[in-house]
Amino acid sequence: MELMVCPLCKGPLTIDAQTRELICSADRLAFPVRDGIPVMLESQARPIEDEAAAAPVVLPPAS
Repeated sequence: MELMVCPLCKGPLTIDAQTRELICSADRLAFPVRDGIPVMLESQARPIEDEAAAAPVVLPPAS
C-alpha cells in the first residue's frame, strides 16, 4: 500500500481502517477497498465532505 498514489493527482493516500477506504486529502476522495483490492476508479470514489473524514488515522505499515 505504500506505493499506492491517487490516480488523479498522484498524491499520497492514507488508509481509513474503519471504512476500508484509501483517502486522498488533496482531492477529498475516498477510494473503496473491496475484498482486499483497492478500487482506484474516480467513478467509484466517494467525495469526502466533513473535515474529520478527510484526515483519517494513519496506520503503521504491516510487519
